[in-house]
Amino acid sequence: MALIEWRKEFCTGVASVDYEHEELINEINEIYTLIDDNADKENVIDKLGDIYGSISAHFALEEQMMEKHDYEHFKEHQADHERLLDEIQEITEEFESASGLDTDKFKQKLNDWFQLHFSTHDARLHRLAHLIDHAPVCESTMKSMIQSAKNALLRRTG
Repeated sequence: MALIEWRKEFCTGVASVDYEHEELINEINEIYTLIDDNADKENVIDKLGDIYGSISAHFALEEQMMEKHDYEHFKEHQADHERLLDEIQEITEEFESASGLDTDKFKQKLNDWFQLHFSTHDARLHRLAHLIDHAPVCESTMKSMIQSAKNALLRRTG
């Protein structure tokens, strides 16, 4: 069973954003599975790095879109992005340093972390029709952004 199931209310109407959100949910669910399967700690940390990289790249692209369209809640939304990135870093550090992991608490943090931001800031942002038509980013650029952010996180926590 997945930690977070993709639901229709997660759809924003922006195909590339919906794809990224669905991929983030898949990555969070992969960690859920790794923890349930008592995977090696390094595998979980590596997957947390993947999530951090994906989210960091997603946020950067979302912020470009907000700036391009002079989104009135940009600073508030950007601050929430920074808070969320700090939280995933804290989750990673907590997991790295824990001798024993409270798996239920850990899973709840991952679940809350995604759903809270999506149901507040993202829901308001993606109701704006004029943002629907933003330019997609090529796959190699996205992969590069993800890897750079992941490397930065794992250097900080390692």
